[in-house]
Amino acid sequence: MTSEEFSIKFPDGRKEGITVHQFIAIDLGASSGRVLLGRLADGRLTLTEMHRFENVPLQVDDSLRWDLGAIERGIRRGIELARLRIPGNAPDGVACDSWGVDYVLLSEYGRPLANPHHYRDRRTEGVMESLCRKIGRFEIFRRTGIQFMRFNTLYQLAAEKAETLRRAERLLMIADYFNYILGGGVFGEVTLASTTQMVDARTRGWQSELAAAAAPDTPLMRLLPRLVEAGTYLGDGQTVTGHGPRFPVYASASHDTAAAVAGCPGKGDDWAFLSSGTWSLLGVELREPVVTEAALEANLSNELGVEGTVRLLKNVCGLWPLQQCREEWAAAGREYSWNELTVLAENAAPLSTVIDPDDQRFLAPGNMVDKIADFCRETSQDPPEDVGETVRVILEGLALKCRLVLESLERVAGRTIRVINMVGGGTQNRLLCQLTADACGRPVVAGPVEATAIGNVLVQARAVRAVNDLAEARQIIRRSFEPVTYESHPSPAWDEACARMENMTRE
Repeated sequence: MTSEEFSIKFPDGRKEGITVHQFIAIDLGASSGRVLLGRLADGRLTLTEMHRFENVPLQVDDSLRWDLGAIERGIRRGIELARLRIPGNAPDGVACDSWGVDYVLLSEYGRPLANPHHYRDRRTEGVMESLCRKIGRFEIFRRTGIQFMRFNTLYQLAAEKAETLRRAERLLMIADYFNYILGGGVFGEVTLASTTQMVDARTRGWQSELAAAAAPDTPLMRLLPRLVEAGTYLGDGQTVTGHGPRFPVYASASHDTAAAVAGCPGKGDDWAFLSSGTWSLLGVELREPVVTEAALEANLSNELGVEGTVRLLKNVCGLWPLQQCREEWAAAGREYSWNELTVLAENAAPLSTVIDPDDQRFLAPGNMVDKIADFCRETSQDPPEDVGETVRVILEGLALKCRLVLESLERVAGRTIRVINMVGGGTQNRLLCQLTADACGRPVVAGPVEATAIGNVLVQARAVRAVNDLAEARQIIRRSFEPVTYESHPSPAWDEACARMENMTRE
């Protein structure tokens, strides 16, 4: 492993060498990719964004797909820029994390058969319900502990053409695929694999029976890679040109939510994490999965985490509807910055309309403003009249949804949650942070924004023994990044709005 030694001078005149570790974190989100350089020295971590690129899906005939070539170009450009900042050009490690559920099918020559399907593609409509009737909803949950969502890998594979699976030689999740092409070998990292709804939450291994049921008469089990834990060394990588020193490739917490939770500054066991971005993932960190009827009824998920942990969480709608509305307004000639939208929402009337952001109509892209208006009319409410009202309705809906999820987490986990650690891009929206605190009746500790990249880097640091464990990693986070705390101001109006949403979700 590589490292630098710096000689620094202390105030009392002493000199002492400090080892500096530098890691490259590749963080792939559903709308953009980032390559960051993490520098760990003297118990503190700094992050520098080296390259950011858009992650725009492709419309191919009647299907929505990811552009692997564009993502790879963005990654390699970021690595080259990061290496210019590192003495000797060799980082201590490189690792990729990504969103879950989507996968790449490789040919016998190790190349993709095609660009992979996007999880918002409509091909899985009705597939989850059909497979649940065939196997049994509780049986699937008992084996995997994973929340039921129509785009889980289990249902994507059930929708896959059998001939395509027969042509494939291997299946890799998105981050696993990019670790592989960087030189890391053919492996599946377990936190990412758990999003497939095909991994046993207890044994942390593949559920062969479910895979066989999803795609009968295909070689699906042969396609699934060997699973490894977060922090596993995968192999040595090199630049696309073959020049420069080789670098170690690691499986970090390859699911972006697992990395974000590893990057949370939480302390003790009375906090919940809220990873807020295009999606919101709200949950608690446990040592064992909870696969009870109550967890199933609440549609909670037991995703696997770092150091044998389990993240009992719910995946709910995040800023996706607002992102879509902003794009629609821009296309109509009304471009707003995120700060402008926040100011307009702050001036709009509070809690005038309640929407359920997880309503299925909001999942697919397009016509989001109209979809929100349709939801309001169907629930006998007045639709928002302007941009500010629309933004506020979305943000209040997200905050109210968090409250309902928190209450179900406390019931199912038997744990009192006193504080919400909010990380990710959503922390930059001050109104969302305050509304979440007010709706949930708990303070929101917001930050760090780049928790996913931080978690990615610190899992790599743990792999090279620059960090001992997750507890020490979180000490480093608290020492390195200053959060913003939003105190809660609960009111009867929030209670009434929450009751309205609860009634909607029961109907």
